[in-house]
Amino acid sequence: MEISKPLILVTNDDGIMSKGLSALIKFIRPLGEIVVMAPDSARSGSSGAITSCEPIHYTQVRQDVGLSVYKCSGTPVDCIKVALNKVCSHKPDLVLAGINHGDNSATNVYNSGTMGAVIEGCLDGIKSIAFSLCDHEMNADFEPQAIIVRQITTWALQHELPELTCLNVNFPKLLDYKGLKVCKMARGYWTRELDPCPRRGDDHYFWLGGEYIELNVDDGESDRRALAEGYVAITPTKLDVTDYQYMDKLQREMDLLS
Repeated sequence: MEISKPLILVTNDDGIMSKGLSALIKFIRPLGEIVVMAPDSARSGSSGAITSCEPIHYTQVRQDVGLSVYKCSGTPVDCIKVALNKVCSHKPDLVLAGINHGDNSATNVYNSGTMGAVIEGCLDGIKSIAFSLCDHEMNADFEPQAIIVRQITTWALQHELPELTCLNVNFPKLLDYKGLKVCKMARGYWTRELDPCPRRGDDHYFWLGGEYIELNVDDGESDRRALAEGYVAITPTKLDVTDYQYMDKLQREMDLLS
């Protein structure tokens, strides 16, 4: 009897034509049966957004042995939902998103469509991993990530992750890495986020941009520090964001109001 290969669902937020997506498919193709459902255009920064104001449409664009590729009119989260409900023959063994053009370290995880997709997979009880490279260029070189992407994917297929925990993997823009470092999310915020781009005398048009200000720059355990030092940063990311330590104190204060 032929042993069935693991089913791996792949998406991204840079769109079906992105070089990072093609690289990820190439790197992991020998590891299982691959189903790709990616946005039909760039959806960067879409976080956990879903499409609720118009229909979602998907189209198959490629079919090979062990590889099915689809594009979807929706967000990365929409892609996961459509794939799980309409395309995958059974529940995937793994959800992968990326490889993102640009890092998703620190608080960028809250805006990232790449992370939005793996969070959706995680919420559905599927082991999920996001891969990102610290290079926003369309022609970024993803070959240095090949071995590590395959190694982490193989490991994830063979091991369990804690419930409601996904992995956020960020690569520095280097040809070689010092190693893999498990680290925590750096803290920070964005400033000067609006870049003016007036149109026909109307100065109410802006591009979102800005400068990231890191708050724990001296923290040797943060993902930003790991990347700066030449390591691949791996952050186990919990989806339960409840502040359990504050609950009792808050309850006592709320009791005083009632």
